[in-house]
Amino acid sequence: MSNAGGGRLTTHVLDTASGKPAAGLEIALYRLEGEARTHVKTVATNSDGRCDAPLLAGEAFRTGSYELVFEAGAYLRAAGVSLPKPAFLDQVPIRFGMAEHSHYHVPLLISPYGYSTYRGS
Repeated sequence: MSNAGGGRLTTHVLDTASGKPAAGLEIALYRLEGEARTHVKTVATNSDGRCDAPLLAGEAFRTGSYELVFEAGAYLRAAGVSLPKPAFLDQVPIRFGMAEHSHYHVPLLISPYGYSTYRGS
C-alpha cells in the first residue's frame, strides 16, 4: 500500500426523485483494514452535489478498502421529503476497493426508496 502520487477519490450525489444535485448531503469516509474501520473525514456536498475537493489525493491517497457513508435520510428530510419511521433508506454505505493509483469516482444516485452507484470517471 504505497503513498506514491497520482491517485484521487471523488464523489457526487444526484437526487433522482427531484432531478437535482443533492446539496448539503453529509458523507463520511472510512478506511477499512481487516476488522478495523477508521474514520478519515466527513464532508458535505456543495450546490452541485459535489465535494469542493477530492476526498483523498496526493499523499493522503492510499490503495486499499474504503467505505463511504452517505446520510441520505437526513438530506431527504431537510429537502422536505416525508419519510416513514424508520426510513427505508437512512444511511447508505458503499464499500469499495482502490487497487491502483488512479482516479476513483464513486457517485451516488438516490431517491427515498432506491440508490445506485458505479465507478465513474
